[in-house]
Amino acid sequence: MRKFDLKPRILDLYIMKKFIMTFFIALLLIIGIVIIFDISEKIDDFVSNEAPLSEIIFDYYVNFIPYFMNMFSPLFVFITVIFFTSKMASNSEIVAILSCGISFHRMMVPYIVSAALIALFSLGLNLFIIPNANAQRGEFEAKYIRGHGNVITGRNVHYQISPGEFVFVESFSTWNNTAYRFTLEKIEDNKLVSKISAETAVWDSTFSGWRLKKYFIRDYTDNLEDHIRSGSELDTVINLSVSDFYMRKHTVETLSYKKLNELIATQKMRGDANVKLAQIEKHTRFAMPFSAFILTIMGVALSSKKRRGGIGWNIAIGIALAFTYILFLRFSQMFVHTGAMPPGLAMWFPNIVYAFIAGFLYKIAPK
Repeated sequence: MRKFDLKPRILDLYIMKKFIMTFFIALLLIIGIVIIFDISEKIDDFVSNEAPLSEIIFDYYVNFIPYFMNMFSPLFVFITVIFFTSKMASNSEIVAILSCGISFHRMMVPYIVSAALIALFSLGLNLFIIPNANAQRGEFEAKYIRGHGNVITGRNVHYQISPGEFVFVESFSTWNNTAYRFTLEKIEDNKLVSKISAETAVWDSTFSGWRLKKYFIRDYTDNLEDHIRSGSELDTVINLSVSDFYMRKHTVETLSYKKLNELIATQKMRGDANVKLAQIEKHTRFAMPFSAFILTIMGVALSSKKRRGGIGWNIAIGIALAFTYILFLRFSQMFVHTGAMPPGLAMWFPNIVYAFIAGFLYKIAPK
């Protein structure tokens, strides 16, 4: 039985150099193309809103690059492996490698090491770079692209803000940070203890609380008798801030991993349906980097055999499979929203399916 030698070889450095250099060159080229198209699309907004050039470069496009690098990472891992491995096969380099007594399994080692480096790079972007970059890019977009005049309203918001305390808001306007038809209920031992109703609740940043207008307070006794108090204005501080009404899909992309976990815990306690968005974001940050291993194995298995007609057919298959994987990754989010799968399983499901495909292709690959 041949001994599996992990001692570094010149071959390992050769493959790793080709893999990593081709990957980053291809990624930078596509990012350059995306930036050109993005500039052409948003140039009118930049000019009409008088965005300074320094902010366009450093606040928008510098923070734009990490997000899109990570987005295209799975696609270009696969295409990179397909491209340079097919070229090696067409030049009979793989035949020469195997003829020298190096097994197909041993030849995979530099591929896996390179995939691990790319996976760590992607994970680092997801956990430490992209959330802050998304936050800065979002601030720039709100200031110079989306404008100030948009009014977004949330309707029929119902939260448990703490054990036994429930808030209901009929509608909320981000234009003036005002909640309409505001209700705060306190329940103890399954009994309603007090209820505060207000026509409006306006967020006041000076004391980080709500200013209730035209309010009524009902305090209930054990005999269900109520004592009513009312007034024109009342300031109150509760475990609900104006930022809770701004939680949308892109908001979770700006949170660090620690804050994302805190948000998930808070939203679960409140019974907030938006918790699914935060859970999807959390598991995607780990599932996407792991795809580098699966797509690398698939790429080598598909392109290591010399084919008639050159590398064109291999590249076509690689692009098709890579796009299918990315589409599957996006589509798996629907499993969460429909309740068919829990978020963790749904986000890892494409990796599980493609891991079996990669295993099958690797098994039948030329040894």
